[in-house]
Formats: sequence, structure tokens, C-alpha cells
Amino acid sequence: MVTILIKFFTACCLILALTSLTGCETLQSLTGSGGSSEQEDYTGWNADKFRTEAKVAVDASSYDKAVKLYEALEARYPFDTAAPQTLIDSAYAYYKNNDAEAALSTADRFIKTYPRDNHVDYAYYLKGLVNYNRGITFVDRFLPTDTSQRDQVYANDALENYAELMRRFPKSQYVADAQQRSIAIKNNLAMHEINIARYYMKRNAYIAAVNRGKTVMEKYPRSIAVPFALEILQEAYTQLNMTDLAADAKRIYTQNYPNGAPVKENSGETISHQVWDFVGLDK
Repeated sequence: MVTILIKFFTACCLILALTSLTGCETLQSLTGSGGSSEQEDYTGWNADKFRTEAKVAVDASSYDKAVKLYEALEARYPFDTAAPQTLIDSAYAYYKNNDAEAALSTADRFIKTYPRDNHVDYAYYLKGLVNYNRGITFVDRFLPTDTSQRDQVYANDALENYAELMRRFPKSQYVADAQQRSIAIKNNLAMHEINIARYYMKRNAYIAAVNRGKTVMEKYPRSIAVPFALEILQEAYTQLNMTDLAADAKRIYTQNYPNGAPVKENSGETISHQVWDFVGLDK
């Protein structure tokens, strides 16, 4: 009986050990940590082979693979005549692979290394594109989430990126799109101020709400948030017993928006969602 139990226990240990080894092999195959190295996979590849395969990967939306190929290409052929194109293509692949930091640093490296390159304007544009889409998740792209509720630090960065592009390269082919995206960003930033102002109104912090409303009027005078800012100013001034200022806000609203705000908030999507989709999330 004891012998049988020992054999059974030994068999169980062997099965457990084999299962563990199989699991490790499976994990290695999934992570690429086992077997031959990727360097061996690239044996005999020239620069053109890397570029061709990387482009195939990008076209197939295999951005992680494309990134690895561009990294290997840059490491093996740093002085290749097409090195500038490799660098900017790598920045785009990082962007599409949702690696914003790598995309931005690569674009910056391109700008510093090749300041006179014909594609340097695209590097500035790409930086704006990265920040424009940064923080927007898969769910945000397909559900009517309110982008103006988020931290707007990346939106401000994108606005600065586009401003620099338009200042440095006013005739660039990317300026028109940058202008449209800048409008969308300003609308979103303005609605962010409205959200904060309404928060203050609910807590009877009327002076703070007035300051936010005035920020919209002064900083984003052509944004879709202006009529909502006027409504907030009218209500806040009324609560503060500043009747003249409340009357002025009402008069301006009536003169400019006799039919109400041009963009309705109860139309099934949030305002910022409509604005963000106006120029599209990706390119």
C-alpha cells in the first residue's frame, strides 16, 4: 500500500513538473523570450528589406511589429541614406502603437537631427496629432463620452504643437487640418471651463463661476461655449445681486442667440463629442 502511494505521489509530481514546463514553453512562445533571438530572424536583411517589411506591417495595422522592425533598421543602418524617412516612419508607428511618449521623443529627435528636411513640418504636425488623441480610449471613440470632462493638459499641448506648426510653416499642407483641430481643441477647452463653472454654481460659489464664465468670453470668444457662459454669468450675477451685469449678460445672449445655443446639449451626444468627431480622431 505504501509502495502504491509512493508511486502515485511520484507520478503526480512528474505530471505537475511537465505541466509547469509546458506552461513555461507556452509563455516563452507568447512573449518571444524563448528560442532563437529576433536578431537571428533578421540575418541577411538589408535596409530595403527592413523598410519593405515595416511598411507591410503598418499597412496590416501590426504596429508593434512595425516598431520593432524600424528599431532594428535604425540600429543596423544608422547612416543609411533613408535614415530621416526611417525616423519619421518610426515616430508614426509609435503613435499608432499607442506609445505617445516614444512617438513624441522620436518626432523631437527628427526635428533636432534633420531641421531642414522636407518632412520636418510633418514632425510638428505628428506631435500635435499624438497629443490630440492622447488619453482617448477605445470606448471614448465609439461612445458619447464627454471629452471636456478630462484633464486638458494634452489638449493644451496639442494646441501649442499646432500653433508652432502654423507659425514655422504657414504654407505647409498640414496647416488646414491643424487649424480645424485647433478649433475643436479650443471648443473643448471652453466647454471644460463651462463644466467647472457649473460645478461652482451647484455649490453656490458664484464668484468662482463668474471667473470661469469670463475666461470663456475672453479666451475663447468664438467657441461654442459662449452662450452657456452667458447663461452662467446671468445666473451668477443675479445670485450676487449684480443686476446690471446680469441684465448685460441677458441682453448679449438675446441679441446673439435669439433661438438659443447653436449646439444643443441634449441632442443625444455631448457637445465635446460632436466637436471632437468634427475633424476625426485619427489620421
